[in-house]
Amino acid sequence: YGLGLLARNVWRPSEEGPGDYGLLAAIYGTLVTSAIAVALALPLSIALTVTTEEILRGRLRPLRDAIVFLNDVAAGLPTVVFGLWGLEVLVPLLRDYVMRPLHEALGFIPLFSCRPLSGASLLAAGVLLAFMVTPFMYALVREAYALVPSHYREAALSVSAAWHQYVRLMLGMVRPAVVAAALLGFGRAAGETVAVSLVVGNSFSVTACLFSPGYTIPSLIANQFGNAAFYPMMPEVLFAGSLVLLAVGLAVNWAGVAMLGRVRGFASR
Repeated sequence: YGLGLLARNVWRPSEEGPGDYGLLAAIYGTLVTSAIAVALALPLSIALTVTTEEILRGRLRPLRDAIVFLNDVAAGLPTVVFGLWGLEVLVPLLRDYVMRPLHEALGFIPLFSCRPLSGASLLAAGVLLAFMVTPFMYALVREAYALVPSHYREAALSVSAAWHQYVRLMLGMVRPAVVAAALLGFGRAAGETVAVSLVVGNSFSVTACLFSPGYTIPSLIANQFGNAAFYPMMPEVLFAGSLVLLAVGLAVNWAGVAMLGRVRGFASR
């Protein structure tokens, strides 16, 4: 199929011939859902870091320890647990209280133009992925924040810096860790399979509307690989999709690890 396999949105398997395939919908869905996840999870991770490292001190330290403990527990939960929760709880909530009101009020905007039906959509998958990658991203940002040498904190406070100035200064010092958390979180979200396949809708559509069902590369592989042996070229197409996913994962993870190396070098000074 050549490189056109990546730019065409078609899926017509055939038992008697090579069939007609394209991975555009799956690639598009992977990028959109992962971007939504990072856009939601990164501000939450930064806010949690500032809260636990700067506000919950002294007598409030037990609350900080509880948040850190719950974060570690959430990071270790099986992904199918998130998927079932997303299917039974998150999707109906988003459909009734987010998607329908946005469609009725702002339906003229392409992002909200399609009517939400079941609720399974790119938006639902992105929000669910945000819940799944937040513990991971928060742990990265919090670790880097804690590594900032104390003399930088003391210097900022000694010149009577305002609270917002102090926080901006501290976050500026861990900016590479924030970028690394975003990159690694993107790579982690792009590779999620079971949970996403339950809530994304599994439809070969490429549209600007976030309420439309879609596909991701992992969910496409999970749903189609069981029957792929019956169609001559489908296994090869799915392997090509996994190669694209591998390339994306290697790129973002390499960049993220490189940024974390900068943070550790800064903290060792």
